Amino acid sequence: MQKWVVAAKRADFGAIAEKFGIDQVTARLIRNRDVVGDAAIEEYLNGSLLNLHSAHQMKDCDKAAALLADKIDAQKKIRIIGDYDIDGVCATCILYRALQLCGANVDYDLPDRILDGYGLNRNLIDLAGDEGVDTILTCDNGIAAVEEVAYARSLGMTVIVTDHHEPGEVLPEADALVNPHQKSCPYPYKNLCGAAVAYKLVTVLCEAMGIPQDESEKLIELAGFATVGDVMDLTGENRILVKEGLLQLNHTENPGLQALIRVNNLQDKEITSYHIGFVLGPCLNAGGRLDTAKKSLELLLAQSEAEATLLAEELLELNERRKAMTLEGYEQAVELIENGPMRDDKVLVVYLPDCHESLAGIIAGRLRERYYRPAIVLTQGESAVKGSGRSIESYSMFQELQKCADLFLKFGGHPMAAGCSLEKENVGELRRRLNAQTTLTQEDLTEKIVIDVPMPLGYITERLIEELSCLEPFGKGNSKPVFAEKNLDILSARAVGQSGRVVRLRVANAAGTVMDAVYFGDATLFREYVEEKYGRTETEKLFQGRRNAVQLSVIYYPSIHEYNGLRSIQIVVQKYQ
Repeated sequence: MQKWVVAAKRADFGAIAEKFGIDQVTARLIRNRDVVGDAAIEEYLNGSLLNLHSAHQMKDCDKAAALLADKIDAQKKIRIIGDYDIDGVCATCILYRALQLCGANVDYDLPDRILDGYGLNRNLIDLAGDEGVDTILTCDNGIAAVEEVAYARSLGMTVIVTDHHEPGEVLPEADALVNPHQKSCPYPYKNLCGAAVAYKLVTVLCEAMGIPQDESEKLIELAGFATVGDVMDLTGENRILVKEGLLQLNHTENPGLQALIRVNNLQDKEITSYHIGFVLGPCLNAGGRLDTAKKSLELLLAQSEAEATLLAEELLELNERRKAMTLEGYEQAVELIENGPMRDDKVLVVYLPDCHESLAGIIAGRLRERYYRPAIVLTQGESAVKGSGRSIESYSMFQELQKCADLFLKFGGHPMAAGCSLEKENVGELRRRLNAQTTLTQEDLTEKIVIDVPMPLGYITERLIEELSCLEPFGKGNSKPVFAEKNLDILSARAVGQSGRVVRLRVANAAGTVMDAVYFGDATLFREYVEEKYGRTETEKLFQGRRNAVQLSVIYYPSIHEYNGLRSIQIVVQKYQ
């Protein structure tokens, strides 16, 4: 069950619309995203690279660049140690390409998700020492590696940490520590991903080494890609990095990205943040999940079309495997919940011993979406049970896990997500305790859908639809606008598409505006919902295109439908009730 509420943020929408030459609807949408004041609105609508803050403001950025410049001049061996996800791979690629441009003696290493775990560790440090590495440069990790950094320095290595994760109470004693979240860092925008922090360092280094600015700016497409892939808020600098990154990505010169776009049949489409988040990004992540992240990095570094195509096809195949394995695990989890004692649990703790541990977080996220409850999926690792959880707004998962700290070998996270490891015999007790101690109410477990604008169909124009594109890129922190209208007459409905999963509708509102609509959901569930609400006879009339009594309130997004050279306005129905 969902509760629909209308956003009630106030401003002089008429004045904003007049000042910036936009529709009042667009002005309201901007205010709903907490963009307030002329300067912020101007940057939101027209922000460019000129609006980025100087990287020199970031603590230790100049120091790190100077150290690297000295190492490059002396041809000391530098090793980049990244991470196995999109952010870590893109950050490693940014640093590696920039250091190559600067003439560095540089290579890279990435941890194995299963064998090494996250970030810098002794095995990687020992390997670097054995291979004559002088300087370790981390990206997307290192801020928590207090002991590891000390160990590397005890072996005589220089250590430069670049990271974007929240620091703990104790910071590693690195030779330079670049992370905007440090308390003493004056950098104005804190919410950068690891690849964006790496890009900031690169701009300072390339400037110091006399590399033209347009060369380093070519790496923005990777910083923007990682920002979406790592699900960062698309506000402030992130929004600019993603906008500029998408401009580059749509005309990319990177053979690996060209191949990844091509094998996903996107070569004739405009690449958006959606494609990064749900098509291209998961392919890069699949390497680190099921094989090795080095394969994803090799793709980004590929020099020839043939090499890039081969790697892109392998990653596409890995992602297809990942999707199949995820679906299998998800269906097993649903069966356990629906047909067992967990059905009435407010906090879902599902043990899937045969599930690949890298998929636990994805499955937990899907369970949260289906049931709108906090969900933790546990799998059997090599030495212990490992788990990943995803939460809802009213439940701080990290705080709740802290109350069960004695059950874990290790745990960490934040309010909306967490990871843990524990002995198998503690799985049942974890489920029991989390549910016994929870204060979640039925109100907390009712998903709230916030409607930006209750907009009548008659207000939609092609001009407004085109204007809405100025709000892109959409994603976390800058969600796609949510429009709604109540009590639409559903004049006709038909299931279309190869599997009949798309529903095409003809709808009309009380003012008499008639419009086409499309629902890309489950056609069977749609029909079942209508039948339950209005009965079989009215449902049959609806799907036969005959006069009927069916009325639905819908949440939608307006779009232009093009077919055989003709353009028409339609709405894309996202939810109905």
